[in-house]
Amino acid sequence: MEQAEGSTQDARSLPGCYRHPDRETGVRCTRCERPICPECMVSASVGFQCPECVRSGSGTGHAPAASQPRTVAGGTVTADPRLVTKILIGINIAVFIAVQAKSSLLNDLVLIGQWPPKPYQPTMGVVDGEWYRFVTSMFTHEAPWHIGFNMLSLWWIGGPLEAALGRARYLALYFVSGLAGGALTYLLAGPSQASLGASGAIFGLFGATAVLMRRLNYDMRPIIALLVINLIFTFGFHNIAWQAHIGGLVAGVVTGYAMVHAPREKRTLVQYGTCVLVMAVVVVMVLVRTAQLT
Repeated sequence: MEQAEGSTQDARSLPGCYRHPDRETGVRCTRCERPICPECMVSASVGFQCPECVRSGSGTGHAPAASQPRTVAGGTVTADPRLVTKILIGINIAVFIAVQAKSSLLNDLVLIGQWPPKPYQPTMGVVDGEWYRFVTSMFTHEAPWHIGFNMLSLWWIGGPLEAALGRARYLALYFVSGLAGGALTYLLAGPSQASLGASGAIFGLFGATAVLMRRLNYDMRPIIALLVINLIFTFGFHNIAWQAHIGGLVAGVVTGYAMVHAPREKRTLVQYGTCVLVMAVVVVMVLVRTAQLT
């Protein structure tokens, strides 16, 4: 990532993080002035501090145990900042292998409103009470290119975002975005149109990454260009559930904004409260569509 235009530092000669020398950064610890990358940034009353200064209680007036290293969003700094991303990728790959081994399994996992369509009595789908499809469809892929593209995006975008938010907040963002994408698809798409894939959650991560880059004053052009390219693919090809992409993107932007801009004194309340509000909208969309179809 590059620093925003107008910075007093030349992006081509930015120093490396003192803990991760291969990562260029224009941010320094407000206590010791060592360069720190997003993974090592711990929100302070003014600016950011490095994990060592926070751990030692330097300048805080508290005992060392009173302060733990925190991410930009207030999450706990962990030894493996990509653990949840690895687990999510593993689940997606496991489900893909299972579907390839038993193709009939696909019918039980995809998101579909009702089947068979009217005037027949539906025997499967959300209308028939199969609410679990909103979750299973998020981890289901049929084509190799589909899962390949989504998992590469999850690794490239999800890994750094997990490091910046922390595991719990990152996982909440992932599921809220994925479920929002599924709900909008259920609301607007044909009731007998099946959809699947992690794209809704992935677009949510794109949106949250854009919010985070703006928060850290990074150059927005790379992520905007990536979003534009993905939206062109979304609306330029058939058989793509654009509703899932848009629903996930909007939910990701809203949730991501709450994650990185929540006031420190009410951080947890604002962050998870926003997740609850977005999920309330998701539930309303699902209930409205179900009422229309029954």
